[in-house]
This record gives sequence, C-alpha cells and structure tokens, in this order.
Amino acid sequence: MLAEGTTPPPEGCIDTQVLDHVLLIGINRPAKRNGWTPRMFRELAEAYTRLDDDPALRVGVLHAMGDHFTAGLDLPAFTEFMQRGEKVVPKGMVEPHDFGLDGYRRRTKPMVVAVKGICFTVGIELMLGADIVVAADNCRFSQMEVQRGIMATGGATLRMAERAGLGNAMLHLLTADEFGSAEALRLNFVQRVMPAGQELDEALRIAQQIAAQAPLAVVATRLNVLKAVEEGPAAAVAEFIETQKRLARSEDAAEGVRAFVERRPARFSGR
Repeated sequence: MLAEGTTPPPEGCIDTQVLDHVLLIGINRPAKRNGWTPRMFRELAEAYTRLDDDPALRVGVLHAMGDHFTAGLDLPAFTEFMQRGEKVVPKGMVEPHDFGLDGYRRRTKPMVVAVKGICFTVGIELMLGADIVVAADNCRFSQMEVQRGIMATGGATLRMAERAGLGNAMLHLLTADEFGSAEALRLNFVQRVMPAGQELDEALRIAQQIAAQAPLAVVATRLNVLKAVEEGPAAAVAEFIETQKRLARSEDAAEGVRAFVERRPARFSGR
C-alpha cells in the first residue's frame, strides 16, 4: 500500500488495505482518470488472488482514487496485447472479470464495488463481474468499444443482456452512448445509488455486513447463485443436499445454533 499522500507511478498501481475481514482494493491513477495499464491489471489480479487465498479475508471492496472510477483502457498500452491475442494477467491467478477463462481461477469470495464519476468500458465490466455495486449519483457510464473499432471482451456482451435483457444490452453496446446512475439502476447494473461521496462508505457497510456472516455459507451461497445463472436451476438444485450436509457439519454451523439458542450475535471462524 502506498503511504498517504504518495504519488502513484505514471503507469498507476493498485492500492490495498485490510479493514478487519475486508480487503479494500483501490484503483490508483487519478491523474489519468484511472485509465488502465497492464501493470494495474496484473496488480488487480494479485489483489483478487490474495482475497481468495487469505482465510482471514472474507469480502473485497473495489473502489477508485480521485474523482472518477475509470476512463477505461489506456488503449496504446494494450494494442499489441490485443493484436497478439495475449492477456496481461498471468495464468494461474484469479481473473478479475470472472467469466471462467481457461488457465485462470475464478473468484469464490464476494466483491462489492463503489463507482463514481466516469465509469467507462472496463469499469462497467469489472463492476458487472463483481457481486454488488454501489454507484454515486454522478456516474457517467459508457461501453464505447465499438467507437474505437474493437469489441467489449471483459464480460459486457454476456452480462448486460443477462441483467437488462437483449434490447437494453444492444442499445448501449451498439450505440456507445452515455448513461447515468438512474439508468444503470433501472438496468440492474448497480444495486444502490448514493449521493456522490457516500458510495464507498455504503459499499464498506455492505461488505462488513457480509463479513459478519458465516464465511463458508457465504461462499457456498454465492457459488450456487452463479451456477444457477450460468448452468441453469437444475445444476444448482443438484448441489443442495451435499452442500448443506458439508455446511451443517462445520464449526460455524454449530456456532450459529449456539448463538440462536443463547440469543447473541454469532462469532464465526470460517471453519
């Protein structure tokens, strides 16, 4: 983590901070409206991988330094990677877009995102690849890849239609238009809109509330929801009995029963 007041390198960086069981992940290149560079993507994958691998961490919160979430990719820095068909994130790590690329891990723990100001292209795709999004009321969204002669390949073509329906997805993907927080809420791209300046506090509040629940049950619930969306209800239902049996035998399940009987908040260990 950079010391407070330290200027990030010209190519930007990802700043991390641990708050109890929450990993705060900050996009840090405000001088360029947090335009993404290869270094930033590698460090983001490292942060997502750290979240999944550290048993003390239960939830991630992705946010941005400065006034804007991101203006999108710093295209000149990515052109050669695109032309060669290469990813900037090393294989074996958690891929932040979370759509199951070969050679990459998928995130298991929840991710909450706080967006503000400009949120273009990859910013939309990262928030759609997360679980819960809190938007400031001053957001400006645009999936403008077609305006640059390329295609959105970070998940927008999958998740916009999944969240908002085919027509709404086509409207925004094919016109590269700009829309605000109210439209993003209507389309289910974000779950909550807050006055600008309050979005990160609300995202943290939600993350901390999730972190207070039983970690094994949170992960199992999240993965079952994703299975239902991606593979259909029958695939999700098929896991119910074995998953519940595993969870019911955990220390956290025993603690949940004790807390219920004793009428007190549960103290979960993640075991």
